[in-house]
Amino acid sequence: MPDLRDFIAEFKGETYRVKKPVSPRFEAAAVIRRLEKRFIVYLEKVKGFSMPVVAGVCATRRRLFEALKIRGGTWEFYSRLTEALTNPSKCKVAGEGLVKEVSEKPDLSRLPVLTFYGRDGGPYLTASIIAARSLNGEVENVSIHRLMVLDRRRLAVRLVPRHLYRLWREAREKGKPLDVAISVGVHPAVLLAASSPAPFGTSEYDVANRLMGGKLKLVECEAVEAYAPAEAEIVLEGRILPDVEVDEGPFTDATGTYDLVRRQPVIEVLRVTHRRNPVYQTILPAGLEHRLLMGIGYEAKIWSSVRGVVPEVGGVNLTFGGCGWLHAVVSIGKQREGDGKNAVMAAFAGHPSLKHVVVVDLDIDVYNLEEVEWALATRFQGDRDLVVLREARGSSLDPSVSPRTGLTTKLGFDATRPLNLPEESFRKAEIPEAEKACRKILG
Repeated sequence: MPDLRDFIAEFKGETYRVKKPVSPRFEAAAVIRRLEKRFIVYLEKVKGFSMPVVAGVCATRRRLFEALKIRGGTWEFYSRLTEALTNPSKCKVAGEGLVKEVSEKPDLSRLPVLTFYGRDGGPYLTASIIAARSLNGEVENVSIHRLMVLDRRRLAVRLVPRHLYRLWREAREKGKPLDVAISVGVHPAVLLAASSPAPFGTSEYDVANRLMGGKLKLVECEAVEAYAPAEAEIVLEGRILPDVEVDEGPFTDATGTYDLVRRQPVIEVLRVTHRRNPVYQTILPAGLEHRLLMGIGYEAKIWSSVRGVVPEVGGVNLTFGGCGWLHAVVSIGKQREGDGKNAVMAAFAGHPSLKHVVVVDLDIDVYNLEEVEWALATRFQGDRDLVVLREARGSSLDPSVSPRTGLTTKLGFDATRPLNLPEESFRKAEIPEAEKACRKILG
């Protein structure tokens, strides 16, 4: 079964091993931010800890595609992820796994949990996969949640009103805790599945298993009724308490701004299992990896939604500048006037948190924002091509959303070529055989 270590080994040439000791408070975050655009960051020595730290594993699309053995680019990725979400494959449960090599009493002070930004409420686990099952065992959810360390045995967990929150609320209504397995250090396919928009009732483990060709194995936890990847680096077995809440935050979210302090549930850690010489995995908040993992699954949803209204869809880019969440660029093969506006509306339907969307023609690279801006400059007219949706439900991540109502104004930009004007007027100028000439003259 492929695991995190196998993946890092594949990218040995792209892994920057930091040999000098770094502090877990701010220094490690600064180093990760400096390096993650180009490298997987491997911090060999974190002051006060024996465990190395890895970050930036999923910071580029190419690495995610390599993790899934995708050779056909974006379209193949969207198709594969959509297929996995629609037709997940049940995981096998193994009797033993490497993550059970060492079992011990909980002591969170032994983990090199980082403090990232100046006003963060404390050290945070950010690459933590939380798996939980409904009390009747019929529903399993696996998702990524930030966890603030409170003391040696307790964590505050941020629960937005989604699937894990629903399972916890159902247990709380019966006065019972919710058992959880918190896995740290997993293969990128598991991180991707856990951050993707699977419907309630679909186990993200099974989505990951489909993406991995049936190679994901799980193990049963020792102290709780939950499952974890057999070759994870570390698993914290615990339970979300039904009647204990604490102040959680501030925390730097995907927007690069501080989230609010809220009363949030507490996880009591009962047991820790891990591999020998484990590697601690983290994700820099508001960094490339955070924004890419958070958004790329929703790119597939936008792609599927837009495909329902126009015949041909190229790429989708939830842009880094839009925090991987609020801004999208979508390319389409326009056939009739109105296709661009229909694509705008479909994109908003596919990702309701979207705030601004730009629709362009297929000759525009959605990942090249200079080309996107060129399309806006040469193919867009505000009185004709702007879609305005006032008083729409916005994203809680957007600090400009009305704090009282949660409403926002959404804008769609139809930057596709108008079909009633000569195509030649909108064609990019090209130098014939430019690459051949450059190779001949410049070498």
